[in-house]
Amino acid sequence: MKHDDPLLRILACPLDKGPLRLLAGDGEALYNPRLRRRYPVVDGIPQLLPSSGEQVPEEEHERLLARAAEAPGTAP
Repeated sequence: MKHDDPLLRILACPLDKGPLRLLAGDGEALYNPRLRRRYPVVDGIPQLLPSSGEQVPEEEHERLLARAAEAPGTAP
């Protein structure tokens, strides 16, 4: 999955229905900074069941926000 993938415009968090940020690279995932939940992308397929998401601690949240901000074409 790439940051300019049109699919990213329509994917939403299964819990709050808000937009997700792509965390590309090793351990590719979609991230919801509002709920601090990370959803894995396995073989290019987003795993967006509520049970697939994991809560991240505060330190990890800050690191993931920085990682998402480094991505081209991503709003802060």
